[in-house]
Amino acid sequence: MSRREIQDSYTFQDLREIIADLRGEGGCPWDRAQTFESLKKCLADEAQEVFEAVDSGDRENLCEELGDVLLQVVINSQIAEEEGSFTIDDVINGICRKMIRRHPHVFGDAKAGTPEEALGLWKEIKRRERTGEL
Repeated sequence: MSRREIQDSYTFQDLREIIADLRGEGGCPWDRAQTFESLKKCLADEAQEVFEAVDSGDRENLCEELGDVLLQVVINSQIAEEEGSFTIDDVINGICRKMIRRHPHVFGDAKAGTPEEALGLWKEIKRRERTGEL
């Protein structure tokens, strides 16, 4: 683990490394002790804070709260990687595949001219995924 200084700008890779350092040997005792179960309330609280930031119209606070939700995604993915279940790359791959699959009106030949039509396509594809039709 290397010593880190506050910088002006960071990348997603920096965030991944910081979380790995926090959970690694010599890292933060609190971060190291976290599990999927212990982080459930944190994720719920952070999501609620996003709702409150949206409702207040405070975009600066919204940015911060979205960062806190992202932290929850990254730390949960780090825990999964440590146990050999999946990685953040698997999470990203999965959501990219889902976005392409559920937007055939953008990435395929389907048509959706209104938000309602697009939502209808999304729901139908989701239903077909759940029933094993896709």
